[in-house]
Amino acid sequence: MTISTFAAIDVGSYEVSMKVFELSKKAGLREIDYVRSRLELGRGAYSQGKIESDMIDELCDILIGFQGIMKGYGVKDYRACATSAFRDLRNPLIIIEQIYQRTGIRIEVLSNAEQHFLGYKSIAARETGFKKMIQKGTAIVDVGGGSIQVSLFDKDALVTTQNLKLGSLRVRERLRELEKETTHYEKLVEEFVRNDLMSFQRLYLKDRDIKHVIFMGDFLTETIFHEKLSDRIIARDEFIERYEQIAYKSTDSLAEEMGIAAEYASLVVPTIVIYKKFIEIFEAEALWVPGVSLGDGIAYDYGEKLKLIKSAHNFENDILVATRNIAKRYSSGKNHIQGTTKLALAIFDSMKKIHGMGSRERLLLQIAVQLHDCGKYISMGDVAECSYSIIMSTEVIGLSTAERQIIACAVRYNTTEFAYFGEMNAETGIDREGYRLVAKLTAILRLANAMDRSHYQKVAALKAVVKDRTLVLSIDSTQDFSLELGLLKDKVEFFEEIFGIRLRLRRIRKK
Repeated sequence: MTISTFAAIDVGSYEVSMKVFELSKKAGLREIDYVRSRLELGRGAYSQGKIESDMIDELCDILIGFQGIMKGYGVKDYRACATSAFRDLRNPLIIIEQIYQRTGIRIEVLSNAEQHFLGYKSIAARETGFKKMIQKGTAIVDVGGGSIQVSLFDKDALVTTQNLKLGSLRVRERLRELEKETTHYEKLVEEFVRNDLMSFQRLYLKDRDIKHVIFMGDFLTETIFHEKLSDRIIARDEFIERYEQIAYKSTDSLAEEMGIAAEYASLVVPTIVIYKKFIEIFEAEALWVPGVSLGDGIAYDYGEKLKLIKSAHNFENDILVATRNIAKRYSSGKNHIQGTTKLALAIFDSMKKIHGMGSRERLLLQIAVQLHDCGKYISMGDVAECSYSIIMSTEVIGLSTAERQIIACAVRYNTTEFAYFGEMNAETGIDREGYRLVAKLTAILRLANAMDRSHYQKVAALKAVVKDRTLVLSIDSTQDFSLELGLLKDKVEFFEEIFGIRLRLRRIRKK
């Protein structure tokens, strides 16, 4: 039995941690070590957009220590991820390069959407009942140092996910001075977060029945409820009782009671107040606290990619469902999107040996098709730019910022003149690899979209075959296809330029 040893490093807002795992097809994912160090990187990042040099020194020392542990376990591969503290930096690339030169560890800064996608993968890593649970209305709440992510599931699919910049460390920093002037700090925190939480409730919980509430992260399990969670379930009454015991205590009292550092204890009240507000919003009678962290999700994702772990839940479908909900929000034509998607995927699948793209790029193409018309909601006269702006302003769960940029560019150039590398790079910062992918996705999107220009779904079937560097598209349609054929000419020219093959269209009439 082949066993891979993997390390997941989480460079978080208030601590740096590493989990070491063994992965195999037979045993799945098994944690063999968990080490963590307190380090409040978010303190300077959230208030000033920078990390002090002494903290960088301390971070490097921690990572060098992690290297020694990895060597001891014979770790074959690792992934080191930073989250909101690094996203808030003014100069993250410079800091990342300094750390790499000093430690040999390359840190990857996750987008918020990537971070929380891995976050709920971590639940699947630990809980075999996850798939069954999300058949009914389920809310996953992840309270981090910099932000809160709330994801709603129903019928085994992600309904929506929203990010609120109300993490415990961020709240503490914003209220640090005001805390000194009040005897009811918990009320201050509650007032500070109330408006955003009520807005979330009004916009996303209308007529939605939430049966299960899952609280992410290990802060609850290792501080507030560390002695009471053998079954990982907290009853509402039990939570309120514990809240009454600690919400009114000082930081020093909490530090002594819980046996933790004062800086760590200062996060307890903001965290428990936020959780209490969500319990009220969801009218939850019980909470499930699996005690998982980002490291579990990183390892699970690694195991999936190596095909050592096979998930019962289709995470890729979550991305597509979330994208469909975005398209629905902007009143995109459902039938046109479905028809254009079928055409685009038929073209993509027929020429895999020509374009060299894989399953991830196929997913990006589907998302581009889903969102290519969303800008019409804002302006019928400037659809391309409005669509680009919407996509760049909307987080899509599971996508990196770079992937979102690629999709936005493909959508923009679907209907506007294509910008070549120098111009696109100057405006968006996209690299050469990303540029090549934009060109390929744009060429396919243009072709598929033009085949349904009338939005009548005239193509009953499309057969795409590559032979002798010629892509033959056999179009099966009983309707008048004159408009589409006339508009395909300029799309064909661009397609041939990008892929270096000939494109021939054959019309087949159904009898």
